[in-house]
Amino acid sequence: MTRPPLRHRIITASLLTVAALYFLVPVYWLAVSATKSSADLFGTFGLWFSDHPHPLAHLGAVLAHDHGIYARWFANSLFYAGTGAVGATALSAAAGYALAKFPFRGREAVFNVVLAGVLVPGTALALPLYFLFSALGLANTYAAVLIPSMVSPFGVYLCRIYAAAAVPDALLEAARIDGAGEARIFAGLGLRLMTPALVTVFLFQFVHIWTNYFLPLVMLSDSALYPVPLGLTTWTGYADRQPVLYQYTVGGALLSVVPLMVLMTVLQRYWRTGLTEGSVKA
Repeated sequence: MTRPPLRHRIITASLLTVAALYFLVPVYWLAVSATKSSADLFGTFGLWFSDHPHPLAHLGAVLAHDHGIYARWFANSLFYAGTGAVGATALSAAAGYALAKFPFRGREAVFNVVLAGVLVPGTALALPLYFLFSALGLANTYAAVLIPSMVSPFGVYLCRIYAAAAVPDALLEAARIDGAGEARIFAGLGLRLMTPALVTVFLFQFVHIWTNYFLPLVMLSDSALYPVPLGLTTWTGYADRQPVLYQYTVGGALLSVVPLMVLMTVLQRYWRTGLTEGSVKA
């Protein structure tokens, strides 16, 4: 195999280095700033530690502040993002598989509606959703954030495209000839072959829900139901009167990054599996 020219490799490595710095420097700044007191946040160099860093003490203060409200917000975010991402992945897998493998009248029209849903920004739907959930008596409840999070037009689109390419019709016909029902075929064959797409949908939806600010802002008024982004914003709003909240906000932001980093590390192997699938002939 011919190696690319040295000039191309240098350019590629340089661009990747710049991209890595762009994404990693803010995380590094969070990690450094979380070791500082509120005074040191503004009185020391932002990209280096203070003379007396106390990371565990500062993070412990974040968790203990206001009777542990941050831990409640963190648990809420895990519930919203985890349950919502699982639900969105399951619905997207079923809908995408059906659109790809079952011909029916109006299938393309349905798919076009899904594509239109991909183009609609979530902020445009927040107020109509609030009026709907308010009329149902579900505003300011967990359901007000959780139910909309289980709908992912992009997930349906991705699963439809991936199922059409990765799930052979011949394999499905063979399973039907062997007497397998459609539900068993979907659960036993379809979901396994669609694993890389499902992992992608789950991760994208988890990150989207975890970082979503506007929908909880519109739907929730009880601080005990807040997710982490909305909770940290409320701390920032009071930081002028309580400067220590600046440090708590930075520490809380650092802790909020940890689940995303863990999830990316754990799930990336499924992407590698999907990329190499079919690259070796039997």
